[in-house]
Amino acid sequence: MTEQAGLRERKRQRTHDTISATAIALFLERGFDAVPVADIAAAAEVSKPTLFKYFPTKEDLVLHRIADHSGEAARVVAGRAAGERPLAALRRHFLDGLRDRDPVTGLNDHPQVLAYHRMVFETPSLASRVASYTEADEAALAHALDPRGGLPARLAAGQILVVQRILARDNWRRLIGGRTAAQVHRPAVTAANRGFDQLESGLAASW
Repeated sequence: MTEQAGLRERKRQRTHDTISATAIALFLERGFDAVPVADIAAAAEVSKPTLFKYFPTKEDLVLHRIADHSGEAARVVAGRAAGERPLAALRRHFLDGLRDRDPVTGLNDHPQVLAYHRMVFETPSLASRVASYTEADEAALAHALDPRGGLPARLAAGQILVVQRILARDNWRRLIGGRTAAQVHRPAVTAANRGFDQLESGLAASW
């Protein structure tokens, strides 16, 4: 990449990040449905056409943070160490996420992260888009488990992602109930191990 191309890319990324941060701040302050795109463009000091060049829909202004994790489970399985079983790799990755307070695990008590998750869960258009991401993640994970795309792999992928989603949602609920991430970490690890134990007892023959 030339120096000029590198400068253009950095400028593009700064604009992308500015628009996104501005939008999310406005959404958290006023509510997703109460903020017109025109207000976001004005606050970010860009035109509406420029905004839509970076984010094709209003929902994309919020959900690109989740989309960045799209296919993560499939990547974990594909990149696991030689001899490591897929479920073992996914368990390890989830436990590492709890330790690192990865928002995807639900165990991050930063006020803006908690508010962001509440907005996503409680806004129908956002929740619907998240569901579509889940379908894509299931397909990607099933392919990583078995490139032939058989029914056992598709069933396993669905079960694995449901367990991870339930664990993350339970962690988030504990945090919005007033507990800290430090207080929730140990029970979250226990719950995660229990969830993966149940998966292994049912899926051990194949995965």
